[in-house]
Amino acid sequence: MPLESPALNRVKPSSTIAVSAKARALSRTGRDVIGLAAGEPDFDTPDNIKDAAIRAIREGKTKYTDVDGLPELKAAIAAKFARENGLTYAPSQVNVSPGGKPVIYNAMVATLGPGDEVVIPTPYWVSYPDMVLLAGGEPVFAPTTVENGFLLTAEDLERAITPRTRWLILNSPSNPSGAVYTRAALQALAEVLLRHPQVWVLTDDMYEHLLYDGIQFSTIAQVEPALYERTLTMNGVSKAYAMTGWRIGYAAGPEPLIKLMGKVMSQSTSNPCSISQYASVEALNGPQGFLAERAKAFERRRDLVVSMLNRASGLHCPKPEGAFYVYPSCEKLLGKRAPSGQVIASDLDFTNALLEAEGVAVVQGEAFGLSPFFRISYATSDAILEDACARIQRFCASLT
Repeated sequence: MPLESPALNRVKPSSTIAVSAKARALSRTGRDVIGLAAGEPDFDTPDNIKDAAIRAIREGKTKYTDVDGLPELKAAIAAKFARENGLTYAPSQVNVSPGGKPVIYNAMVATLGPGDEVVIPTPYWVSYPDMVLLAGGEPVFAPTTVENGFLLTAEDLERAITPRTRWLILNSPSNPSGAVYTRAALQALAEVLLRHPQVWVLTDDMYEHLLYDGIQFSTIAQVEPALYERTLTMNGVSKAYAMTGWRIGYAAGPEPLIKLMGKVMSQSTSNPCSISQYASVEALNGPQGFLAERAKAFERRRDLVVSMLNRASGLHCPKPEGAFYVYPSCEKLLGKRAPSGQVIASDLDFTNALLEAEGVAVVQGEAFGLSPFFRISYATSDAILEDACARIQRFCASLT
């Protein structure tokens, strides 16, 4: 009898984690490797947030909390949604989980049955479809194109919906493309969703504060209040506050759904780390001025990377409007041969050959459901990005 369960046999390990692990393994052999696979800001957690965590430790706030979050943190989250998004939630409508991933997973486990479908636009964050599969559902992929800015159109959403559709997962700004849904784009999707009352929306707003070129953030329950009662609005402290290791994600939505998610947590993770929760209270209630400063730094890095990649032979890099990723096409390089003799037949071949030849770790587009592209995280220093992009230019020029 195989050890692996049938449910786990349906999914594959995270490609971004796998690429990062491969880069670290090469580094341990003495190779000079630049890792651009992980979506992790290089900035440090602000001191006021760290001080709040230390204070919580010294005050003995190290015990179990309510399963789905401290009342103080739920209040801070509700205040954030009111202040920044014009959305009103009671604390009973708020869930706090040990990271953004568990928010999504708990919502899927709480609501999906065998054969239930979840519409996921491509390209997608690598974990969405596998979490749906683990929960017993079926991912249904709705294509986007580089020509329409990697944004799901109303027509493609309509085509993807069936009587079995239970959820639509939206991510804006997007991982991996950096695409941002404007208010008008969300309204067009909302008009489709209003015709299909069985479809709920999970909107992953994790990169909300990383917007460029003066673009304003919108979220779908704010744009279309008629969807409020079937929208789970998700966010977290990981990206904006440089708190990836603190593991706090949160969401707000209809109270019956929040209760179901808490029920899942009560028999799985139980509560998130108490210290991280107290730190997150300070993150959401404390000074917010640094967010714009850091977004400006990421915007500068975006411009650097886009410019250098578009000067690489055979690459085309669209200019993203948010998050800290670019999603370049390597289509013109397919069929070429690397100095090692390897033929570049796919984006996976391209990323593997790039890592071997130049020591630059990026993630193949295949992992995000749209090829032939690859993802680069520019959440690192300008100097490292310049070095990495120069290596990519050199590698592309070496292909024959």
